[in-house]
Amino acid sequence: MAERVVVVDKLRLTYEGLFSVSELYRFIDEYFEDKGYDKREKKNIENVTPTGKYIEIEVEPWKKVTDHAMNVIRLRMIFENIKEVEVEKDGRKMVLNQGKAHFLFDAFLYTDYFHKWEGKPIYFVIRTIFDKYVYAPYTQGFVAGVKEDTLHLHGNIKAFLNLYRF
Repeated sequence: MAERVVVVDKLRLTYEGLFSVSELYRFIDEYFEDKGYDKREKKNIENVTPTGKYIEIEVEPWKKVTDHAMNVIRLRMIFENIKEVEVEKDGRKMVLNQGKAHFLFDAFLYTDYFHKWEGKPIYFVIRTIFDKYVYAPYTQGFVAGVKEDTLHLHGNIKAFLNLYRF
């Protein structure tokens, strides 16, 4: 079984106000593409309610760091009471969305995700010794990398949403 190290656990971001859901999604998609992640969309739900749209998106991009380690960032986005609003900025009319946005970030480091070291009990013992004494500095570097990517994404989304404050 692949080892999973939880690097970031339930980091939250909440925003209420004007923003563009489609531009935000495109921004997040470009971020993962620039960092070399392959995107996996696990959930995409959109419901129309009397108070506005409810949108729930869960993406789980992953990046293979080595043949032994893989970074995974899970981002869950929930948009509530989303309504289209026409706003005038600098003499131009823009159509934006208004509502609440909730983001939940989790980050993991998976090692031995191909299950190469589980065939025999002696392989498991050798892998444990190697992980503890030989690969420890590399693993710590991989953990720091996925943590940095997650916190950088968190800060970028926060900055992106603050652009829409008038």
